[in-house]
Amino acid sequence: MILPALPIGFGLVAVTALAAVAARRTNLPPSIFLVLVGLGIGFIPGVPRIALRPDLVLTLLLPPLLYSAGVGMSWKGFRAHLRPILLLAVGCVLFTAASVAVVARYLLDLSWAVGFVLGAIVAPPDAVAPMAIAKRFPVPSRVLTILEGEGLVNDATALILFSFAVTAVVQGGAFSPGLAVGSFAAIVIGEILWGIAVGYAALFLRRHAHEPRVEIVLAMLTPFAAFWVPESLGGSGVLAAVTAGLFVSYNGPRFISPATRLQGFFVWDLVVYLIEGVIFLLTGLQAPVIVDSLGGADWMRLGLAAVSVTGIIILVRFVWVFTGTYLPCWLWPSWRRHNPAPPWQETFTIAFTGIRGVVSLAAALSIPLMSGPAPFPERGLLLLVTFSVILATLVGQGFSFAWVVQKLGLTILGKREANIAKQHEVQARVAGIDAA
Repeated sequence: MILPALPIGFGLVAVTALAAVAARRTNLPPSIFLVLVGLGIGFIPGVPRIALRPDLVLTLLLPPLLYSAGVGMSWKGFRAHLRPILLLAVGCVLFTAASVAVVARYLLDLSWAVGFVLGAIVAPPDAVAPMAIAKRFPVPSRVLTILEGEGLVNDATALILFSFAVTAVVQGGAFSPGLAVGSFAAIVIGEILWGIAVGYAALFLRRHAHEPRVEIVLAMLTPFAAFWVPESLGGSGVLAAVTAGLFVSYNGPRFISPATRLQGFFVWDLVVYLIEGVIFLLTGLQAPVIVDSLGGADWMRLGLAAVSVTGIIILVRFVWVFTGTYLPCWLWPSWRRHNPAPPWQETFTIAFTGIRGVVSLAAALSIPLMSGPAPFPERGLLLLVTFSVILATLVGQGFSFAWVVQKLGLTILGKREANIAKQHEVQARVAGIDAA
């Protein structure tokens, strides 16, 4: 049964609002509560199935989330932590995808190409869920900055790799590493340049608008202008939207009045809140849709696939994060002098926070039904494993995040850091008053 889009949209927003109110009474993170609500609603007999359209997520819901995160990101913080961000967003994604492909090949007997499709799908931690959970607790700003920066960039790496892997499957396993590397570099450079161009054009138009409401409308259009063009040309659009947001974040204060920025903040806050809530709810609602698509599947094999892939992505993230953080310090004393190793508690938290989300789900749902004249190999298995990974990491790591950071003492460090920041702010204001 296909329902009209407007009642569905209204219902999703209404359920999101009601579930957010209920989540406060349960003391659960709203993101987890909404996924569980979606699961519960989806399996109620007689409730129509609401299948998530991948293009809806990737072209309509994702761009404003990425752009707003870029605008809200401190360019200074992003640049200061660029190395760990890129190690996670590029290196860890590729390492995870390759590790999953190995498991898929030798444990699940999938082809290398299909294994890399699965690896690319489940490799990137979500850009929304980890921050929605982590920001509820006073953790050190370095941890938040790295997690947020990773979430801004990793989807681009994964979606480009996913596109290459799907093409390899459709073409019968043909794959050219040299061509893939060249294409990846061209896409990255092109999207960054396009994002800068869109950010510059947006600020130029807003500077001459002289009307806050018009400026806010232009701001709402900016992520789609940045995202849609490279996406339609075969890129991901992710880097372009993020770059446009970072460009506006860095240059905006010189061209946008404080009053307009304040109004825009409240508008964006509401838009992002609604989109995030609807995304988490839709994620839970996909469970019955995916189960229905499996038919008479081998559930023992599906269970083995789900458990093994979930375990490997958690394990390789810990290996990558700890190795990338401490190995250079152990090998090169000069590196250690200029880049002191962070506390292991912070490193553990970054490694632990690898929650998968809606981009992985949208990528899995966008797998074509056919690969030439034959059905796409193991499509049902890829869908179920993806949803299992999302559910296991979101619920498992999301539920235990508060306990982990408290046991590690990071909440104390975060509160101390926040108090120091407030003291500096008060001192700066007093100095400004004295100077006046």
